[in-house]
Amino acid sequence: MSKAEASSLDPVTIELIFNALRSITDETYIALMRSAYSTNIKERHDHSTAVMDSRGRLVIQADKSLPVHVASMFGLIQSVIAKYPATEINEGDIFIANDPHVAGGTHLPDINLAMPVFVEGELLGFMCNIAHHADVGGMVPGSMAGGMSEIYQEGLRIPAVKLFHRGELQRDLFDLLLLNVRIPEERRGDYYAQIAACHLGERRLKEVAQSYSVGTLCQAFDLLITSSERRMRSAISRIPDGDYWFEDMMDDDGLGTVDIPIKVSIKVSGDRIHFDFLGTAPQVRGNLNMILNATVSSICYALKALLDPDVPNNQGVLDVCEVVAERGSILNCTFPAAVAARAHTWMRVVDVIIGALSQALPDAAIGACNGSNTTAVFSGIDPRTGAGYLYFETLGGGFGGRASRDGKDGVQGHGTNTSNLPIEAIEMEYPLRVESYGLIPDSGGAGKYRGGLGLRRIVSPVEHTCIFNGAAERFRHAPWGIFGGRPGKVGRFLHVDVRGRETPLDVKPNGVSVGPGDKITIETPGAGGYGSPADRSSMKIAKDYRTGKFSDRYMQDHYGSVPDLSTGTSTPDGD
Repeated sequence: MSKAEASSLDPVTIELIFNALRSITDETYIALMRSAYSTNIKERHDHSTAVMDSRGRLVIQADKSLPVHVASMFGLIQSVIAKYPATEINEGDIFIANDPHVAGGTHLPDINLAMPVFVEGELLGFMCNIAHHADVGGMVPGSMAGGMSEIYQEGLRIPAVKLFHRGELQRDLFDLLLLNVRIPEERRGDYYAQIAACHLGERRLKEVAQSYSVGTLCQAFDLLITSSERRMRSAISRIPDGDYWFEDMMDDDGLGTVDIPIKVSIKVSGDRIHFDFLGTAPQVRGNLNMILNATVSSICYALKALLDPDVPNNQGVLDVCEVVAERGSILNCTFPAAVAARAHTWMRVVDVIIGALSQALPDAAIGACNGSNTTAVFSGIDPRTGAGYLYFETLGGGFGGRASRDGKDGVQGHGTNTSNLPIEAIEMEYPLRVESYGLIPDSGGAGKYRGGLGLRRIVSPVEHTCIFNGAAERFRHAPWGIFGGRPGKVGRFLHVDVRGRETPLDVKPNGVSVGPGDKITIETPGAGGYGSPADRSSMKIAKDYRTGKFSDRYMQDHYGSVPDLSTGTSTPDGD
């Protein structure tokens, strides 16, 4: 049956196809995770998988995929379609790209792969995946520290090119990719995991096509996208018409620019919503900049989270957004802007959208989350083997207090739903010792529903000197509370030498030497509370105190008394 001949599909068939596609993306996600070499993928799960249609539209993304990755996968396919005529897209091809300025990526460590899937000679769509490689070269190990002022310093730039042509690996290209990175053996293993996931997805999608024709599947793609857009527009129409605005500040670009404003004005009219970022800072020298498709993906995430968290994440969600961000601004940067730390800005865009719509959607809004993709990179020579190593991680922090419950402690915030590495994984793979790992007392903002707590991790090199690089946000501007909730605590980096002397580090430290006996302390931000602390129940206050997460001083300052645990209630002057 051709596309033109395809009749309207009944809801049961659409649901069956939807679940088959979701199964494919979830299976390829797990396959990539289990076959990857790096801890950043196999343990932290910093990867995503998706199905795109032949027009380059996002049809479905794996349930555990990262919202921040939507933009990159969409951008790669658009770049491929623009660059390659249909006659040059063949069965067995695998395309690769990462560059934000010419290939739709959002930063260089996210390597995109896409494999066209043909059924009976007709292009059905693309199996896509993306994985954050722990290093892609550039001026610093891990490719993610502050101090980088242009894209050339951030690593190897890959335009949309064929890694495989008609099933044959382009060996010269692959050799070039591996030559320009640190720890090439690990990179090779991660690439192979991505390639295997492409082939698995192609095989599974062809199996689905044995039950449904290409025409039927293409019509299902259209209907799934249309359904998501219709659901989102219906949800938008329930927001009171009007103009909403909010602003917040980024801390520091790592190259001398501080207090960087992010401003949004939102206009709602019926089922349409328009975002205007007039007044947001111009692009900066440091690497906080975003290209426009990354900004759009952050808006889509925020809308989905606020309005309809269960709506399938596909092109329909992207299509409802009307966005104006001035070209040359931090949210729509131009070449050769540095973008490695774009996730911090991505999260701040989500914060300002939630802040702007909080009055209209009080039950969906939350206090500001940790707002920081707190990045820690340790690198050096492993004294046990003489080989180089590179430990890369982004750590979670507090999640904002909500309208009906407290925020979560020690988790990734918006957009980057990766895990925190277990101590065992770090100490087994790297010559590092984790001296301490836990929650930071008093770091969550007080409120009727408190904000979540940040994390503290203290790391020391074992019998060698290593280099520490980092990048963070919410170290100057605290995560704000909402509706009377208090702000969460800011984060910080510390270098503690062998004598115990503490030296505070910059928000985006670069090239810090850490010798034997020295330690790096990483403290991630907490999160803001929701509602006035005066409205918190005595039972919750007592429970907070009993857990040991909050001190006597915190209790006295925010709730007016220290709970009397012998009775389970507050002491006099409590609620």
